[in-house]
Amino acid sequence: MSTDIPEGKETALRLADSDFATDRREHDVKSAVIDYWNRLKAGELGALPAIIGLASLFVLFTILRPETFLSTGNIANLATQALPITILAMGLVFVLLVGEIDLSAGVASGLCAALMAKLLVDVGQPWYVAVISAIAAGIIIGAAIGWMVAILRIPSFVVSLAFFLGLQGITLWLIGEGGTVPVRDEVIVAIASRNMPIWLGWALAAVCAAGYTATQLLRWRSQQSRHLYSKPIELVLAQCAVVSAVLMGATYVLSLDRAASPLIELAGIPWGVLLVGVLLIACTFVLSRTAFGRHIYAVGGNAEAARRAGINVTRIRISVFMIGSGMAAISGIVAASRLSSVATNAGAGNTLLYAVGAAVIGGTSLFGGRGKARDAVFGGLVIATIENGLGLLGTKAYLSFLITGVVLLLAASMDALARRRRSNVGR
Repeated sequence: MSTDIPEGKETALRLADSDFATDRREHDVKSAVIDYWNRLKAGELGALPAIIGLASLFVLFTILRPETFLSTGNIANLATQALPITILAMGLVFVLLVGEIDLSAGVASGLCAALMAKLLVDVGQPWYVAVISAIAAGIIIGAAIGWMVAILRIPSFVVSLAFFLGLQGITLWLIGEGGTVPVRDEVIVAIASRNMPIWLGWALAAVCAAGYTATQLLRWRSQQSRHLYSKPIELVLAQCAVVSAVLMGATYVLSLDRAASPLIELAGIPWGVLLVGVLLIACTFVLSRTAFGRHIYAVGGNAEAARRAGINVTRIRISVFMIGSGMAAISGIVAASRLSSVATNAGAGNTLLYAVGAAVIGGTSLFGGRGKARDAVFGGLVIATIENGLGLLGTKAYLSFLITGVVLLLAASMDALARRRRSNVGR
């Protein structure tokens, strides 16, 4: 039986086999580093600028305030200081990924926190009813914004600006001008103002380190078995070692006694840090491991192409606004826990700008299609570190605003330049 293959098909098969061989080639450390460098030159910066900036800020403030900045008490304060902005920014990442903006997220967090406080104080509801009601209110706000943007085709800037003003009015009506609602519920206050037992902190750190390592190794093995591009195993192990070292180092620092008086003990990881970790894992899973997450990136990259591919663009747009406002509600609850009260200006002022800045500084693109949940964590830490360090230096308020504004402008400029470079290289 003849097995001759026509010349054209034989050439195509040779090319296909060559391409397949290229995909399954084993990469050494040198080739992986060169590939990463080429991606950087092409504008694929990711969270690298935020990580470098965060490390630089730590070095700078350590030099300027060596006796206080790296103290265990200040590190714990820095962690809790970053909680509300980080959670709010994590929700905004979803909105930014589809190329939209939500200017009402900050005041939505304040309104939901005010609703929770009113249910606790005036109505006497248990904490879980108040929390669920606040988060549900945030989701409803996001659904309304998303419906107007996706169905009525009103620009998100206009819709969210209108909600920004309207929600502030509702908060004023709910609390009263110049008023403040105290939050005394032990469970709510514990979120940002209490610490978990030291043994639990170490156990969770070990579980997270082991889970991250197992996930990365399983991913590497899956890529190898499917003949896909993968990092060298040496780099994978090094990455896992660095992440594990950071987790264990942070746990060690936060487990030290930071009480000002020897009569009391104050140690352990704040419960709010655990909340951010859970939200980070959940958001990362949704964005990277689900069809819904892939559809978000597709809509942000090219909405028309996504629609032609059968993706329900309208549903995706409404969903991301619901997620963003739901996360805003959680952010407001954490802020209320940290301050033990809710004021009429909760979530107003620079809250939204800091949250958007955190997402962009962390590496999420303002133009849609690029970003990860972890960007909010890196960016939130950068914003909190600037505020914390300048506060320790006794810097005047106007300088704090100027410096934070410059950092945000640099991040946005890098995003625009990276986008232009990606366009030039056809990515």
